Formats: sequence, C-alpha cells, structure tokens
Amino acid sequence: MRGEPSCPKCGGRVRAPGLFSDSWQCAVHGAVHPLQPVIPPSVEGLSVVAHRTRVPVWMPWPLPVGWLFTGVASAGDDRSGGRATAVACSGPAPLGGMGELLLVAEELGVGLGARFAGIDGPDPGSHIDVSAPPHAKVVAAGRPTPLWHLGAVPDDRAVFAGEARGLWLWAIVWPEQSGLLMYDELVLTDLRDAGAELELLPCGALSPRILGPG
Repeated sequence: MRGEPSCPKCGGRVRAPGLFSDSWQCAVHGAVHPLQPVIPPSVEGLSVVAHRTRVPVWMPWPLPVGWLFTGVASAGDDRSGGRATAVACSGPAPLGGMGELLLVAEELGVGLGARFAGIDGPDPGSHIDVSAPPHAKVVAAGRPTPLWHLGAVPDDRAVFAGEARGLWLWAIVWPEQSGLLMYDELVLTDLRDAGAELELLPCGALSPRILGPG
C-alpha cells in the first residue's frame, strides 16, 4: 500500500501543484484528480472519505448475508474535494466461493472506474451500448438505476456501468460468474447520507482488488 497520491488512470506517480501548474500532473495523462492512498477497512476511515467527497460513496445496504466492507479509496484533494470514490466489499459468491464487488462513483473523465474495469478510459465509451435495454438494475439512493454490462473487458471480471445522481456508477465484480449478484436488484446507499447504522458496518481484511486495479 503506497503512502503517496497516484494517477487514477494508470497508477503512476503524480506531481503536486506548484509554480508551473495549479493541478496535479501525471507524466502520461496530464492534469488528474490524484488517487489518495487506500484506507484499510474501518468505520472511521470510511466516514472520513464520505465527509470529504463531492460524489456518492455507494455501498449495498444492508450488505448481502456474509459480506464485509473491505476497503475504500478516493480521488481528489483537499482543495477540490473527492471527485471519485471506490468501495470494496467481499463475501460468498452466488455460485460458491468468494466474490468481490467494487462500486465506483466518479465525475466524467476521472478514469478510476475504467482502470478498475481493465479498459481504456476514462469513461465506458464504446464498451457500453445505452441504446440497448439495460442488463441489470439497482436501487441507488431510492431511485431505480439501470446498468449495462460492458463488453470487451478482461475475462476474470464482470463490469456494469450506468448513471446515478448525474455521475458514473461502475460495478466491477470478481470472478466473472459473480456478476449474477448484479441481477438481484441490489439496494445501494450513499454513505454520505448514512446515520448511526454505519457503526454496525462489518469490516473484513483489506481487498487486494482495491490496491492493484487492472
């Protein structure tokens, strides 16, 4: 786990704002919203991210039976606020074994969701066909939210994307067969709106998926 901000699109080093630039800079991608070091799973750490971010912090709530919160990451800085969040959860997969779910909320162009999805970003682009009927639906902050299954992604995962609260919502599931989870009409809560029930959140070990996307 690195202790320095990195590029949300490639994981490379970023240069802090300074004399010649008022934004964080990646040598490959130019101006970016820096991905902050991943915070190990804890209610306190999750609350800090939820308090600072400008975008939703999505989590299935209540969590599916046996599932645990396994990590959170955010892109942005103290000046601009969080422009992307990623929340990891792990638990029993629908077809047996362990499954992992990563939910990403981000502004257009940040590129964090595409990086976790394993595609060229920064947005779903040609991987999504919103003219077709949606493949799954979730309820996000009380609103039915259609999601489309993305094509041409690495075969170890299933990737869904759609729009919630005017921002991209990505759901990346490992292994690919665990994508069945997304057909159960999950109820997602924006943890910025959560109250005291957040104290009951079950936490597990840090997910390696949120440490090394791709």
